[in-house]
Amino acid sequence: MNTRDPKLTVLQFNEYINNQDADELGKLLSEGTKLVEGEETTKTGKAEVENSWIEFFKLVPDYRNHFTRIESKGDRVVVIGFSTCSNELLDGPALWTASVKDDQIDEWRILEDTRENRASLGIN
Repeated sequence: MNTRDPKLTVLQFNEYINNQDADELGKLLSEGTKLVEGEETTKTGKAEVENSWIEFFKLVPDYRNHFTRIESKGDRVVVIGFSTCSNELLDGPALWTASVKDDQIDEWRILEDTRENRASLGIN
């Protein structure tokens, strides 16, 4: 059960991503957390997901997320925005979803900002 608005947890998590603060980011991960890119689970479990972020920060030290809209329904948070990065594949519009459980990120999903993904998330 969350004790605060799940959007606040997501905003804090993103601040840690943008600051490349893996230690603090790790404190917001649930034990069974999942990192999902598109429809594919890439990492599962707190240690594996935290290590994935550490490696990611080494590879793209200038990566930043910028949220333009954030909505929540219960424990699920949907975010519209864009990323900036010198890596062209990571630079541009994006969608994120998060499941927040006990004030921790239980799933972090990164999606392309497409009409189909927006429709599946119920946003326009």
